[in-house]
Amino acid sequence: MTTEQQTPAHLALYHFESCPYCVLVRNAIRQLGIANAIELRDILAEPAHRRELIQGGGMSQVPCLRMDYPDGRSEWLYESADIIAYLRQRFG
Repeated sequence: MTTEQQTPAHLALYHFESCPYCVLVRNAIRQLGIANAIELRDILAEPAHRRELIQGGGMSQVPCLRMDYPDGRSEWLYESADIIAYLRQRFG
């Protein structure tokens, strides 16, 4: 597998504004200066995003980072600490 195939082509964070764990992840995104590299998908403001999260990730828990790869597969990463660790490893 090439590096290109191992690196997600698109990142989306499923969240909602008042979730304290989502706030932690959004703060890390700002601190890393990568706000324009991650699409924010508010599951309360847009019901379609909640449906995508449940269908793809298996549950409606937020925050959840969706990683879409060039080969068409997607991975769903839950838990704020795990998401922040991934973002720091990749972008920090």
